[in-house]
Amino acid sequence: MNVINNSVQLDESVVMGHFNVIEEGVQMGKNVSIGHHVTICAGTIVGDGVRIGDGAVIGKQPTPGKTSTVKLSGSMQPLELGAHVTIGSNAVLYAGAKIGQSTLIADLASVRENVEIGDECIVGRGVTVENHVKIGMRVKIQSNSYITAYTELEDFVFIAPCVTTTNDNFMGRTEERFDKIKGATVKKGARVGGASIILPGITVAEETFVAAGALVTKDTEAETVVKGIPAKYLRPVDKRELL
Repeated sequence: MNVINNSVQLDESVVMGHFNVIEEGVQMGKNVSIGHHVTICAGTIVGDGVRIGDGAVIGKQPTPGKTSTVKLSGSMQPLELGAHVTIGSNAVLYAGAKIGQSTLIADLASVRENVEIGDECIVGRGVTVENHVKIGMRVKIQSNSYITAYTELEDFVFIAPCVTTTNDNFMGRTEERFDKIKGATVKKGARVGGASIILPGITVAEETFVAAGALVTKDTEAETVVKGIPAKYLRPVDKRELL
């Protein structure tokens, strides 16, 4: 049994499993495939050819805690899924986000409000993308990485598994932090190796290669390899590896 609000019009090309909930005002494209136990929240815009895996929650309104850093003044605008987006099983996508065409949001990933993700991206299994994040086109974020609030990843960025970005030098202990919260900026074509950590406000320059396990404490220079704790210049990036 599916529960579908009377305001929702489904094209005959839509394929749907069992025990789904589709709330008021959802706009559903053609050739959409929906698994089992999916919730599509009010107002969500689903483009043509979208695929949604079992147990996903699509377009959820955020409910911050009393002590949350990011405050909300009202309901978010509806989530928008571009054409041919794929959403994995048990992923959670919040209202106020916009997902570009042909992007994959894998199983168990979370995408918060006020997020923009470009076309043809991959957000891997178990990745968390926090609020106020901007991601360009053809970005790859591998499994279990954490993209903190106020981070920007430009086009063609590669984030390896278990990378952590940070945005708060005060660790939540002073009111001053609210004016200085800033995530990393990772410029076009940069690559960040597995389990690396990028400190608040750092700019990883174009085509930088951050070696696995590095702690990036200072802005990098374009087309360089950095390595270590803290990360230091190692050598130029091989010209064959540049975009």
